[in-house]
Amino acid sequence: MCAALAKVFAVTALRRWIAFSAPVLYSYFRSSCSWRVRIALALKGIAYDQAPVNLVKDGGQQLSPDFCSVNPMQQVPALKIDGVTLSQSLAIIEYLEETRPNPRILPQDPKKRAQVRMISDVIASGIQPLQNLTILQQVGEKKLEWAQHCISRGFKALEQILQETSGRYCFGDEVSMADLCLVPQVYNAERYKVDLAPYPTLRRINKALLELEEFQTSHPSRQPDTPPELRA
Repeated sequence: MCAALAKVFAVTALRRWIAFSAPVLYSYFRSSCSWRVRIALALKGIAYDQAPVNLVKDGGQQLSPDFCSVNPMQQVPALKIDGVTLSQSLAIIEYLEETRPNPRILPQDPKKRAQVRMISDVIASGIQPLQNLTILQQVGEKKLEWAQHCISRGFKALEQILQETSGRYCFGDEVSMADLCLVPQVYNAERYKVDLAPYPTLRRINKALLELEEFQTSHPSRQPDTPPELRA
């Protein structure tokens, strides 16, 4: 009986420790996928610790055995939270939404929720993976042209979608998961010198979102691992 009680107390203590431990975000300051999660954490008021993973230094710290044990895909972000380690930014964001639903970043109506997910996936699956670091390293000398082509092609479709769905933000007048994907992707577009003039709806929404504190504090220029010359 005493041994059984001791086990129960130990399990209870472990659960409490997990519950009160700050989440840990494995992140890179300029990773657009990491930025999505930083915005979500900020919007939901979740305090967390950062473990920077430099995607360039030492040949890419994400390739190290230590980080591979955190995320076998060797990508950021990864989030340790509630006793589980999650990877893939949209999966992380949806977990945060399901476990900490206020403020909501996904509509409750099924059709509206599907539309927000659609916009998010256009960016997270249809644009960003084609111009991420791994792909550009394989492309080589023409990486700028490749990135511009992939982003411009995706933005052409996205502009058309947003003309139908947007209010102040991507979907109506409330910040949603789609907005968390949009702003980092526009940042990437600016890095790769994409002409944004053909996308007035996209530019208007991005400007409105960057006025919000949560998007500012999570910005790549304000992270613990931001190089001094890139700090805001």
